[in-house]
Amino acid sequence: MSLSPYFLLPGEAWWATPWAAPLVTQGVFSLIPQKVTASSENFHVGENDENQERGNWSQKSDYLLSMVGYAVGLGNVWRFPYLTYQNGGGAFLIPYAIMLALAGLPLFFLECSLGQFASLGPVSVWRVLPLFQGVGITMILISIFVTIYYNVIIAYSLYYLFASFQRVLPWSECFHWADKNCSRTPIVTHCNVISNMGDTVQMNYSWVLDNNLTCINGTQVEQPGQLPSEQYWDKVTLQRSTGMDETGEIVWYLALCLLLAWLIVGAALFKGIKSSGKVVYFTALFPYVVLFILLVRGATLEGAFKGISYYIGQQSNFTKLKEAEVWKDAATQIFYSLSVAWGGLVALSSYNKFNNNCYSDAIVVCLTNCLTSIFAGFAIFSILGHMAHISGKEVSQVVKSGFDLAFIAYPEALAQLPVAPFWSILFFFMLLTLGLDSQFASIETITTTIQDLFPQVMKRLRAPITLGCCLLLFLLGLVCVTQAGIYWVNLIDHFCAGWGILIAAILEIIGIIWIYGGNRFIEDIEMMIGAKKWIFWLWWRACWFFITPLLLMTIFIWSLVTFQEPKYAKIPYPTWALALGWCMIIFCIIWIPILAIVKIAKAKGSFIQRLKSCCRPASNWGPYLQRHRGERYSGMVDPQKEPDHEIPTVSGNTKPE
Repeated sequence: MSLSPYFLLPGEAWWATPWAAPLVTQGVFSLIPQKVTASSENFHVGENDENQERGNWSQKSDYLLSMVGYAVGLGNVWRFPYLTYQNGGGAFLIPYAIMLALAGLPLFFLECSLGQFASLGPVSVWRVLPLFQGVGITMILISIFVTIYYNVIIAYSLYYLFASFQRVLPWSECFHWADKNCSRTPIVTHCNVISNMGDTVQMNYSWVLDNNLTCINGTQVEQPGQLPSEQYWDKVTLQRSTGMDETGEIVWYLALCLLLAWLIVGAALFKGIKSSGKVVYFTALFPYVVLFILLVRGATLEGAFKGISYYIGQQSNFTKLKEAEVWKDAATQIFYSLSVAWGGLVALSSYNKFNNNCYSDAIVVCLTNCLTSIFAGFAIFSILGHMAHISGKEVSQVVKSGFDLAFIAYPEALAQLPVAPFWSILFFFMLLTLGLDSQFASIETITTTIQDLFPQVMKRLRAPITLGCCLLLFLLGLVCVTQAGIYWVNLIDHFCAGWGILIAAILEIIGIIWIYGGNRFIEDIEMMIGAKKWIFWLWWRACWFFITPLLLMTIFIWSLVTFQEPKYAKIPYPTWALALGWCMIIFCIIWIPILAIVKIAKAKGSFIQRLKSCCRPASNWGPYLQRHRGERYSGMVDPQKEPDHEIPTVSGNTKPE
């Protein structure tokens, strides 16, 4: 019997049918802006903006919500709760808070101040120290690589969001796509039977059933079955191949979801910060609404308390604090969750008004980020506790991290709730908004860099350039939605989102504090937020000069010592893939020595004179607007008149300390 193309099989998403493809495609392309008029030439600058060249945030709240959205991302939901559970429960909050104070907040405040002071993005801001301009290039390149695969994760969230609009969630049972290993209960693989000769032999259980034999009681050998949500993730969502060597074909519905994700990003950034600053009022706040709803619902379920106790309650293990691994995990989580050294903090802060209080902003955003992580853990573990309760397992047997939490464990738990599609829609819409916030800032980082290098071009062509960047990154991301796509996502994440950022952060703090001068940098900050008493800066000096660099270098060395080759689902990567991963990270960081050599080669004098010249701020370093320069920067060259690549010279505002 042949099925009509309009027949929807159990567990099959409506858009995965042949008749739906044209509708989805037409719907997606209808979102593309049709016309860019000449009158929109300066739409990124408002009449009341302080900086009429680059523009400013329309309101302080636009900036704060953009920063919160950038810092609070998927890792707050799918990584922090697992780390807390794994590293001693509530005891983990002690090293987490200490690392926030010693490493996260100092770096966050430094980057916010740097971008706001010069009103420049992560590349041009290195006029402060031309020798280190390659650090800015490294930040941008790493952001580009991460942006490519991060939007693929958003595409996964979109796919699951659309799949949830069904009466029965497609991963709630083992439907037609499942194999014999799909089961929520253990599967018998072997057992003992009595042969024709009267001997006891162990046979494959499938063979025993096929031959109508009976197992001897108590001899069954069992193995855990694969959850329906796990097989749905591998077989339906990803159509995952056996390894990176088997690329397979593009999974067309994931490609459409990826296109839709990029169209959403492009539409939100169509007018730069003027449009994205309004979108974040929804995308930054909505996840808190969903987390609160999930927490309330989870708290009413049987087993919720057991889950929460595993997370942060009676399972707290303070002896874990003696282990170095716990402190390393706390420092790493703080470092990456705050998004320092990616370039985004500098880019977003560069649109602030000069006298904005970036000090209080840094504290507010950092505390919000950390409290969100803690709050998310309660919502996650209350649901997982219920899942463990109804399946008769310990919480430790169902808790997952990363992709396994977001697309296997949590969907499995949601599928067992009453009105499951509603809770699934809420959860994946929350993941979508969490990811979009971070993506907005990443793309804004790229366009800000272009604007600093080619300001006149961006004035006239901001919209086409922004959409062009989104289109290019979409095309580069297509390899991540092939049947081997998840291996590519994992590979880029493993190599690009690790060491390169640590190297950039270490060089950033060394360059600004040790070479440019920490005392000089503090004077720059005081030009913006007002003079402070010496005791106010005592803590920041201790962190910037000694504690933070030492912690970053410790994490970096630890990462090198404990490096392991990436795997996905226990499948090792081929040699060529590992070589490609190393090439990606080397391509990102190689620009640091290359640009340093170029700067030295262009300078004049002996080698020592050239080196000293490149370690002084360029003559166009300082506040962007003349009225903010004061006496300290009275001799500064107009930032738009001297190209960034010119040889740095010493002006009245750049005397060494």
